[in-house]
Amino acid sequence: MSERDPLLSRDSEQQGEEDGIVLGQKEEKRVGPREISRSTRYGILAGIWTATCLSALNQTLVPTMLPSISSDFNKSNQASWLGTSYLLATCTFTPLYGRLCNVLGRKGANQVAMLFAGLGVLMCGLSTSMEMLILARFFAGIGGGGLFTTSSIIVSDMYSIRSRGLAQGVASVFNGLGMGLGGPLGGLITDWLGWRWAFLIQIPFFFVAFILTDWNLNYVTEGTGKSTMEMIRRIDFLGSGSLMMTVGSMLIFLSVRYNASFPMSHPACITSLTCAVVFALVFLYVELFVSPEPVMAPFLLKQKIPVLVGCSNLLVAMCNFSVMYFFPMWFQTVLLTNASTAGLHLLPNSMSMSCGSVFAGWMMHKTGRYKAINLIFGAFPFIGAALIYNMKEDSGPIQSWLSIIPLGFGNAVVLQTVLIALLVHIPEDYMAVGTGFGQLFRGVGQVGGVAISSSIFQSNLEHNLRQRIHGPDADETIMHIRQNARLVSTLPPDLQRIARDSYDLSLHRVFFFAACSTLLAYMVRLPIPDKQLDMKPPAHHPPPAPEPTPAEVVESPFESEDSDSDSDRDEGETPEESRLRPKGNIPIRRRLSTFEDPDAVMSDFQTHHAHPLHGSVGASQNHTHRTPSS
Repeated sequence: MSERDPLLSRDSEQQGEEDGIVLGQKEEKRVGPREISRSTRYGILAGIWTATCLSALNQTLVPTMLPSISSDFNKSNQASWLGTSYLLATCTFTPLYGRLCNVLGRKGANQVAMLFAGLGVLMCGLSTSMEMLILARFFAGIGGGGLFTTSSIIVSDMYSIRSRGLAQGVASVFNGLGMGLGGPLGGLITDWLGWRWAFLIQIPFFFVAFILTDWNLNYVTEGTGKSTMEMIRRIDFLGSGSLMMTVGSMLIFLSVRYNASFPMSHPACITSLTCAVVFALVFLYVELFVSPEPVMAPFLLKQKIPVLVGCSNLLVAMCNFSVMYFFPMWFQTVLLTNASTAGLHLLPNSMSMSCGSVFAGWMMHKTGRYKAINLIFGAFPFIGAALIYNMKEDSGPIQSWLSIIPLGFGNAVVLQTVLIALLVHIPEDYMAVGTGFGQLFRGVGQVGGVAISSSIFQSNLEHNLRQRIHGPDADETIMHIRQNARLVSTLPPDLQRIARDSYDLSLHRVFFFAACSTLLAYMVRLPIPDKQLDMKPPAHHPPPAPEPTPAEVVESPFESEDSDSDSDRDEGETPEESRLRPKGNIPIRRRLSTFEDPDAVMSDFQTHHAHPLHGSVGASQNHTHRTPSS
């Protein structure tokens, strides 16, 4: 062979070109979330946002139909369970979908949630009893919460942290659209065709959303090749089950104590309250000492920012759902409007929430800041709740239609800004940990908002009616008025006036509770600091480095800016020496959340076997050590 002869023959070049084509085709099929085409991304967003719009619609669909549904089954005092059963399922099962996104993939987890939501909605339309309808709402809640979680994770996959606020703001437009259409659409369909058709008409739209995600949602993420059985074993089923039993037992106690008016000495009250306390202790024990993938990430409870954000989410959700579930009832029972008109009064709230979400996302994307708009517009919800509390029969259309706008706009800004505030104070690789933590508090707040406000309403309604209605048939009349809200418009004039005034006073107690919740939420958010939002590249996982020496161990990514680490420092030791000092041999640490990245699960599992010098969350909640792959 001479110097001018090619090193590769033509056959070899041709074979290489063919291999390159095949390799290129394989790589094209296995693209990441930020390498997909624009049309594919829009198809994914159309599918997931259609499904979340339907889930949001179901949250506001039921409140306007409560009088009609409860009157058909003659169980008005159990009507609050239609909301609490949905929210109980959402609160309990939502954190699990983060792990399912790793076990089944984004597509599989989203479609599981969609199937549960569609099945629950179909069962609602075919229910023949109040108990079956409550169970159907529970199934719908399992899927509804999963749709919100999986869609949030999918959007986070496709956008950087600074653009994520704007993308989530656009997503909130569809959520607001669903919440805005739920009330008037439910009332309109109930008046025309009956409440069952308000559920059945949604089934074709679920089918369209399923097809869109099945066709487009095919990108791959790191860690999908891990063992499915290993992932399933790490799901915190025990923690989720004990959480569901805790919240469920408390809901039963509130129902039998205030809705059914049982005395505290009644066995049902004692049993339900005891079970709530016992299961709460079980939940805390499981999360702190047992579960390898705790739903409630315990290490975040020692960080100031996550705790403040969690408390704010809880109080904001309580305010939102207290108003959402009882605001339409005020127009139906006090002003005696029909269901469709009462539901329309929620439309300004949903439109303002959509505008507030987009505004917050755009402002954060434009300025890279979140603190100022949180402080300014975070006071709006209290103004709105105060306006609603001061509504009267003769207030006029301006106050009755527009007083809810500051509430929706302000709460939308708050929810967007505190989410970003949480994410920028934790490493980007652990974005899902913080998301799950905030969602857990928000879910508990949603359940608590409906349950506590329902207890306040029912106890005050019974008290007000008993003060005004006397006679031999007083008990029976009071029971009929409490069980059938639509009965108010058919009562004799004198008795109708008593019922309307009683409903008015009782509902205003609920609005006062909502105002107090949002005011306390504003005070909780004040210490959250500001931070510049940067355009960060996707998280990179470099290859494992050699075993580090003690001098190479670095500060934990979870070290809070406000945590005091001086208590761990030896006398005469500098802060830098304290951070570099190894903490000793620690067993394999438990994972932080069911939202954890599977790649991190396996890398930590391998690293802690290979490098016994690394610290542990299980041993020291304030000090963990970043491995080369974290």
